[in-house]
Amino acid sequence: MPTKKLTKRVESEIHQLVTEYGYSESVLRDFAVFVLQKEPTKSKSTTKSLSLTQLKQAIYQHFQVKDTTALKRLGAFQMATSSMDKLDLSKKDSWEKLYRKLIDILPGEETKEGYGCIQGIDIFKYDLPWKAFGLDPKTAKTDDIKSAYRELSKVYHPDNPNTGDARIFDRLTVFYNSLTERF
Repeated sequence: MPTKKLTKRVESEIHQLVTEYGYSESVLRDFAVFVLQKEPTKSKSTTKSLSLTQLKQAIYQHFQVKDTTALKRLGAFQMATSSMDKLDLSKKDSWEKLYRKLIDILPGEETKEGYGCIQGIDIFKYDLPWKAFGLDPKTAKTDDIKSAYRELSKVYHPDNPNTGDARIFDRLTVFYNSLTERF
Protein backbone atom coordinates (compact mmCIF):
# COMPACT_ATOMS: atom_id res chain seq x y z
CA MET A 1 0.00 0.00 0.00
CA PRO A 2 1.55 3.36 -0.96
CA THR A 3 2.18 5.71 1.95
CA LYS A 4 1.36 9.38 2.09
CA LYS A 5 4.25 11.78 2.45
CA LEU A 6 4.25 13.56 5.79
CA THR A 7 3.91 17.31 5.73
CA LYS A 8 6.52 19.61 7.24
CA ARG A 9 4.14 20.37 10.08
CA VAL A 10 3.68 16.69 10.93
CA GLU A 11 7.44 16.16 10.69
CA SER A 12 7.94 19.12 13.04
CA GLU A 13 5.39 17.77 15.54
CA ILE A 14 7.05 14.35 15.50
CA HIS A 15 10.45 15.95 16.09
CA GLN A 16 9.05 17.99 18.99
CA LEU A 17 7.48 14.92 20.65
CA VAL A 18 10.70 12.94 20.27
CA THR A 19 12.77 15.80 21.70
CA GLU A 20 10.50 16.82 24.57
CA TYR A 21 9.06 13.48 25.64
CA GLY A 22 11.45 10.88 24.28
CA TYR A 23 8.83 9.09 22.18
CA SER A 24 10.00 6.70 19.52
CA GLU A 25 10.33 8.52 16.20
CA SER A 26 9.59 5.39 14.17
CA VAL A 27 6.42 4.65 16.15
CA LEU A 28 5.15 8.23 15.74
CA ARG A 29 6.03 8.23 12.04
CA ASP A 30 4.23 4.89 11.49
CA PHE A 31 1.22 6.17 13.40
CA ALA A 32 1.09 9.41 11.37
CA VAL A 33 1.26 7.45 8.12
CA PHE A 34 -1.49 5.11 9.35
CA VAL A 35 -3.77 8.03 10.28
CA LEU A 36 -3.17 9.81 6.99
CA GLN A 37 -3.97 6.66 5.02
CA LYS A 38 -7.19 6.14 6.97
CA GLU A 39 -8.17 9.80 6.82
CA PRO A 40 -11.80 10.04 5.73
CA THR A 41 -12.39 11.82 2.49
CA LYS A 42 -15.56 13.64 1.73
CA SER A 43 -17.58 11.38 -0.43
CA LYS A 44 -19.83 13.02 -2.96
CA SER A 45 -22.64 10.77 -1.83
CA THR A 46 -22.56 12.12 1.73
CA THR A 47 -22.47 15.78 0.82
CA LYS A 48 -24.46 15.69 -2.41
CA SER A 49 -28.14 16.43 -2.17
CA LEU A 50 -30.77 14.23 -3.70
CA SER A 51 -31.33 14.61 -7.42
CA LEU A 52 -34.58 16.10 -8.66
CA THR A 53 -35.70 12.63 -9.76
CA GLN A 54 -34.97 11.18 -6.31
CA LEU A 55 -36.86 14.00 -4.62
CA LYS A 56 -39.86 13.53 -6.87
CA GLN A 57 -39.89 9.76 -6.35
CA ALA A 58 -39.79 10.21 -2.57
CA ILE A 59 -42.75 12.62 -2.66
CA TYR A 60 -44.67 10.40 -5.09
CA GLN A 61 -44.10 7.42 -2.83
CA HIS A 62 -45.16 9.42 0.22
CA PHE A 63 -48.50 10.22 -1.43
CA GLN A 64 -48.71 6.93 -3.35
CA VAL A 65 -49.00 8.58 -6.77
CA LYS A 66 -47.15 7.99 -10.03
CA ASP A 67 -46.49 11.51 -11.30
CA THR A 68 -46.76 15.25 -10.69
CA THR A 69 -50.13 15.56 -12.39
CA ALA A 70 -51.67 13.00 -10.03
CA LEU A 71 -49.90 14.65 -7.10
CA LYS A 72 -51.35 18.10 -7.88
CA ARG A 73 -54.88 16.66 -8.08
CA LEU A 74 -54.59 14.83 -4.77
CA GLY A 75 -56.56 16.47 -1.93
CA ALA A 76 -54.07 15.26 0.69
CA PHE A 77 -51.25 17.00 -1.19
CA GLN A 78 -53.26 20.21 -1.51
CA MET A 79 -54.00 20.16 2.21
CA ALA A 80 -50.39 19.36 3.16
CA THR A 81 -49.08 22.26 1.10
CA SER A 82 -51.83 24.83 1.72
CA SER A 83 -49.81 26.64 4.39
CA MET A 84 -46.66 26.72 2.27
CA ASP A 85 -45.60 29.53 -0.01
CA LYS A 86 -46.40 29.06 -3.70
CA LEU A 87 -44.51 26.04 -5.00
CA ASP A 88 -43.01 25.93 -8.46
CA LEU A 89 -42.81 22.19 -9.13
CA SER A 90 -40.58 22.80 -12.11
CA LYS A 91 -37.78 23.77 -9.69
CA LYS A 92 -35.70 21.53 -7.47
CA ASP A 93 -35.91 24.00 -4.59
CA SER A 94 -39.68 23.43 -4.30
CA TRP A 95 -39.22 19.66 -4.22
CA GLU A 96 -36.60 20.08 -1.49
CA LYS A 97 -39.08 22.16 0.54
CA LEU A 98 -41.66 19.42 0.14
CA TYR A 99 -39.17 16.75 1.18
CA ARG A 100 -38.18 18.75 4.27
CA LYS A 101 -41.78 19.34 5.29
CA LEU A 102 -43.27 15.97 4.50
CA ILE A 103 -40.56 13.32 4.64
CA ASP A 104 -37.37 13.95 6.54
CA ILE A 105 -34.12 15.82 6.75
CA LEU A 106 -32.36 16.01 3.40
CA PRO A 107 -29.11 14.06 3.16
CA GLY A 108 -26.24 16.37 4.00
CA GLU A 109 -28.42 18.60 6.19
CA GLU A 110 -28.41 16.35 9.26
CA THR A 111 -25.51 18.10 10.92
CA LYS A 112 -25.89 21.66 9.74
CA GLU A 113 -24.07 24.44 11.52
CA GLY A 114 -24.47 28.17 11.39
CA TYR A 115 -27.22 30.69 11.91
CA GLY A 116 -30.50 29.10 12.96
CA CYS A 117 -29.02 25.62 13.35
CA ILE A 118 -29.81 23.85 16.59
CA GLN A 119 -29.13 20.16 17.22
CA GLY A 120 -27.82 19.93 13.66
CA ILE A 121 -30.92 21.20 11.86
CA ASP A 122 -31.85 24.57 10.44
CA ILE A 123 -34.92 25.53 12.44
CA PHE A 124 -36.06 27.86 9.66
CA LYS A 125 -36.15 25.07 7.07
CA TYR A 126 -37.56 22.31 9.24
CA ASP A 127 -40.59 22.03 11.48
CA LEU A 128 -38.91 19.56 13.84
CA PRO A 129 -39.43 20.86 17.37
CA TRP A 130 -38.58 17.52 18.99
CA LYS A 131 -35.25 17.44 17.21
CA ALA A 132 -34.47 21.10 17.95
CA PHE A 133 -35.15 20.50 21.64
CA GLY A 134 -33.12 17.29 21.61
CA LEU A 135 -36.06 15.21 22.82
CA ASP A 136 -37.60 11.88 21.93
CA PRO A 137 -41.32 12.36 21.18
CA LYS A 138 -42.10 8.88 22.52
CA THR A 139 -40.58 9.40 25.95
CA ALA A 140 -40.46 13.16 26.62
CA LYS A 141 -42.77 14.57 29.25
CA THR A 142 -44.11 18.11 29.53
CA ASP A 143 -41.40 18.94 32.08
CA ASP A 144 -38.73 17.78 29.62
CA ILE A 145 -40.14 20.09 26.95
CA LYS A 146 -40.24 23.02 29.38
CA SER A 147 -36.71 22.33 30.54
CA ALA A 148 -35.33 22.10 26.99
CA TYR A 149 -37.13 25.30 26.01
CA ARG A 150 -35.86 27.07 29.13
CA GLU A 151 -32.25 26.10 28.34
CA LEU A 152 -32.51 27.29 24.74
CA SER A 153 -34.28 30.46 25.89
CA LYS A 154 -31.32 31.33 28.11
CA VAL A 155 -29.14 31.31 25.01
CA TYR A 156 -31.43 32.91 22.42
CA HIS A 157 -33.66 35.28 24.42
CA PRO A 158 -33.33 38.79 22.95
CA ASP A 159 -32.34 40.13 26.40
CA ASN A 160 -29.15 38.05 26.31
CA PRO A 161 -26.58 40.59 25.10
CA ASN A 162 -24.11 37.97 23.87
CA THR A 163 -26.17 35.34 22.09
CA GLY A 164 -29.74 36.66 22.06
CA ASP A 165 -31.59 36.54 18.75
CA ALA A 166 -35.25 37.52 18.47
CA ARG A 167 -35.85 35.59 15.25
CA ILE A 168 -34.46 32.32 16.64
CA PHE A 169 -36.20 32.87 19.98
CA ASP A 170 -39.55 33.44 18.23
CA ARG A 171 -39.13 30.23 16.21
CA LEU A 172 -38.28 28.26 19.37
CA THR A 173 -41.36 29.72 21.05
CA VAL A 174 -43.52 28.52 18.16
CA PHE A 175 -41.94 25.05 18.56
CA TYR A 176 -42.56 25.12 22.31
CA ASN A 177 -46.20 26.13 21.87
CA SER A 178 -46.76 23.44 19.24
CA LEU A 179 -45.46 20.77 21.63
CA THR A 180 -47.15 21.94 24.82
CA GLU A 181 -50.56 22.50 23.24
CA ARG A 182 -50.75 18.74 22.65
CA PHE A 183 -50.67 17.99 26.37
